Amino acid sequence: MQINKIKKDMHEILYDVFDGATIMVGGFGEAGSPIELLHGLIDKGTRDLTIIANNSGNGRVGLGALIGQKQVKKVICSFARSAKGVTFPELYNKGEIELEVVPQGTLAERIRAAGSGIPGFYTATGVGTPLAEGKEEKIFNGKKYILEEALKADFAFIKAETADRYGNLTYNKTARNFNPIMCMAADKSLVQVKNILEPSEINPEHVITPGIFVQRLINIENPIIETNAIEEGMIYP
Repeated sequence: MQINKIKKDMHEILYDVFDGATIMVGGFGEAGSPIELLHGLIDKGTRDLTIIANNSGNGRVGLGALIGQKQVKKVICSFARSAKGVTFPELYNKGEIELEVVPQGTLAERIRAAGSGIPGFYTATGVGTPLAEGKEEKIFNGKKYILEEALKADFAFIKAETADRYGNLTYNKTARNFNPIMCMAADKSLVQVKNILEPSEINPEHVITPGIFVQRLINIENPIIETNAIEEGMIYP
């Protein structure tokens, strides 16, 4: 049987994303954000989600739109506020959404650890701050560290530049950001990709995420860019 992870529509790629799921969302600000997958999830109506991401979304597009539709119950991120972020602050100030703040380096390492089978690690980041409250402390070489647990997810929503039908991925420069480690840390990785090539057309030395970490793909040839979407009014109410 020939391996082919490419799906023809949003229903096929999102069919098993369930209410209450934990979803990692790739992207650093606007770079590498899987907007079309997020809008597909809005249309699907999945609710009570826990989102793990670098930030809490921009405007009312992509993650900002998903939050604005009140489909998210909790966000785990490094940057809960941004110049263009509107939906998360609105709901948080009303007490309608939960927040767990994680320093960015710690967030990346918690995700990477999960993908590498490491249940937790000690870090000096956050020691002596409210982020350390309730966490185990340990002294190494006279310095205090806190225990941070790995972060896993049911799904990872990923944006890639190029793929083959096996799911091997490459990314567009810094749009790579959190996407590769999120693929490793989730039970299932769902990927929107701009270009799909034959397996023989991708140089194995250029593959960033091997296909073993990818379950389903959908081809989005002209993905929305958050800045353009906000400026052109391509947003949810």
